[in-house]
Amino acid sequence: MEYVHGGDIYTYKGMLDFSVNVNPLGPSERVIDAAKRGAERAMEYPDSRCGRLREALAERKRIPAEHIIAGNGAADLFFSLVLAERPRTAGIPVPAFSEYEQALKTVDCKVREYFLKKENNFRLTEDFLNELSPETDIVFLCSPSNPAGQAIDRGLLLKIADRCEGYGIRLVVDECFIDFLAEPEDYTMEKMTEKYSCLFVVQAFTKIHAIPGLRLGYGITSDEALLERMQQVRQPWSVSVPAQEAGIAALDEETRVREAGRLISEERSFLEEQLQRLGIEYVPSKANYILMRSGINLFHELKKHIILIRDCSDYRGLEKGWYRTAVRGRRENQILIQALEKIIK
Repeated sequence: MEYVHGGDIYTYKGMLDFSVNVNPLGPSERVIDAAKRGAERAMEYPDSRCGRLREALAERKRIPAEHIIAGNGAADLFFSLVLAERPRTAGIPVPAFSEYEQALKTVDCKVREYFLKKENNFRLTEDFLNELSPETDIVFLCSPSNPAGQAIDRGLLLKIADRCEGYGIRLVVDECFIDFLAEPEDYTMEKMTEKYSCLFVVQAFTKIHAIPGLRLGYGITSDEALLERMQQVRQPWSVSVPAQEAGIAALDEETRVREAGRLISEERSFLEEQLQRLGIEYVPSKANYILMRSGINLFHELKKHIILIRDCSDYRGLEKGWYRTAVRGRRENQILIQALEKIIK
């Protein structure tokens, strides 16, 4: 089975990993301690409905707990949603996260790709409204987008939601990187789930709290019938006790989230300035990663410097020569830039 994602530290052992986009501060002690307490209850079955976690999320976000579903990472929710809906035709702006299409293939869904333009920095524009029609069953959007780091204007998202509601299209908005934005509240659609029953918003603890090894995401929608269908098609106990405990603890880490946002903003500016100095083409990002292009095989060359980045040539809508690097702390970012400088020279 071919591994097509970042974070393959099992094949590329001992490398400085810039291929995954997680909080460079790492998980907090509070979150790790909570996960350890959960591990001590390993002989208990997890709560299959994640009751305490959903109640904690509901209190923090002021959204009914009945409108929240937890999953074994965001990808688990994408697959469960597709199995519950069994769409025939889907629309995806590309380049995009490959799990959308992979989930859709499990039900033989026809995927129509909308190619985002490089001259717009792969940003979604109002032209996408013309792609929506009653023949479309489901649409997957990502804000900030992966791998280009472009946030979708909420005004445009509301127009898309209006049209999807009218046409009966399920609108999935992947917001797994939303907490890395400077003003996430200006972009998130989580509260709009009360207005639009077609809307399904996906968020995750994985990236901002740096716990991809625990696997924890959640979906928000006011369509309770959909949530019940998802429960019926998914495996039980998909979210472990350690993951649920870590998620509850993570909700008290608002200060750490803000600290990470400041760090990433500063370090992203540093990296973009250095890439420009080195003459490496890049797409200005709003997230904790940067999409860049080079005629040099940077994935191959950086491996010689014990650095792992994401080769994006397997993304639909991108060709060979596109790469994604995470934004890490200053010391690690300097190591990356020094290696790139040697490669360019």
